Amino acid sequence: MTERGPSTTRARGAEPELPDPRVPAPPHGRLGVAGGTALYIAAVLGTGILVLPALAAAAAGPGAILAVAALALISVPLASTFAALARRHPDAGGVATFARRAFGPGAARVISYWFFFGTPIGAPIAALMTARYVVAVIGGDARTATLIAVGLMVIPVVVTAFGVRFAASVQLVLSGALVAVLVFVLAAAAPHARPENLQPLLPHGWAGVGLAMSLYIWAFAGWEAVAGIGGEFRNPRRDIPRATALALVIVSVAYLAIQTVTVVVLGGDAATSDVPLLDLVRVATGAGGGVVVAVIAAIVVTGVFNAYLAAFSKLGAAMGRDGDLPAWFGRGVENGAVARRGLLLSAVVMAVYSVIVLSSGDLQPFILIHTSIAAAVYGLGVASAVRLLPARSLGWWMAVISCVLAAGLLVLAGWHLVFPLVAAVIAVGVGAVSRRARGRATGAGAP
Repeated sequence: MTERGPSTTRARGAEPELPDPRVPAPPHGRLGVAGGTALYIAAVLGTGILVLPALAAAAAGPGAILAVAALALISVPLASTFAALARRHPDAGGVATFARRAFGPGAARVISYWFFFGTPIGAPIAALMTARYVVAVIGGDARTATLIAVGLMVIPVVVTAFGVRFAASVQLVLSGALVAVLVFVLAAAAPHARPENLQPLLPHGWAGVGLAMSLYIWAFAGWEAVAGIGGEFRNPRRDIPRATALALVIVSVAYLAIQTVTVVVLGGDAATSDVPLLDLVRVATGAGGGVVVAVIAAIVVTGVFNAYLAAFSKLGAAMGRDGDLPAWFGRGVENGAVARRGLLLSAVVMAVYSVIVLSSGDLQPFILIHTSIAAAVYGLGVASAVRLLPARSLGWWMAVISCVLAAGLLVLAGWHLVFPLVAAVIAVGVGAVSRRARGRATGAGAP
């Protein structure tokens, strides 16, 4: 592959390359702090609120609250690390750009494949989570849920086709509505809490807490996703840290509150619930509150797809620019441009995964596959930060801490790491074939 990015060679601990003030900077987009915060909230808060409180309660009982608290703490250095990288290197390639600068094109291709071809497995999971809520309210069978899930994936593709700024404007409204409705649900359910539901705290031991953390990686993944739209901010160096900090506080408080209220209100029933938020509303307001939950579900899934599709489309364009995909996909990579060809490929990848996930209907195995890929992306991403950020700066120390935490997430992923490993082997193989093809075309392999 022809290296298109800047040189990655520099002295250890030296200041990373910054733009030459004599050279005009590439134009940035028009995304502000409010829109950026909304996209971060959508990417990270996401559909986890719909199902994960029940899955985590089944894995760890009340100990699931400890799992959420631990991951909220872990998110601080992780979010800070990706914010520090994105503000210094705002590019459509996102985490792949960081890996390219730190370790070269091979690492960039691997992480691009993980994110672009692996992470979209979460799309049909998110859609089906939401569809189950809607069906629980309006009635219907598995086929109805499948049709609703498909529809929920199509609409955000259309929204994203109008560009990141439009998607962010839509998302600002959706995230505000989501937070408002969540506050209503939790406030209504909290008076029905029973402290005895916190006992025993660890019915499945610390292993159960570890499993709950593995599931909740799904919920706290997303900080790396918005890095791909760093160039869409009006002032990346100022606005990205602010948007990250605001989103981190909102998301952490929201997840901790949701998990706590689910456990103390529903007790043992939380572990067997397919629709825990709906059950909370029913406890608080009776059956009529189901409409509120359906609204939450629709807001959540639309917001998640807005955030991720914006990142996927830009990454697809960056991969076309950098030679990891055919150059045809590179159109729209520029800051402020709409990467519709990258979006088209993202939609195709989502469609393939949808056939697999929707035909199965069992979400937990696919969630664990998704979280193992997210852990791998985090691992290589924060390792890149250690090389790219100024040594002993605050961002660098956050990256060092994040490396330790990412290693723990990889351990929790366990045997599921076979999936990112297979994707990495495919990426390396594609790179080798591509190099040989270019060598034959240019005669480089001739004696």
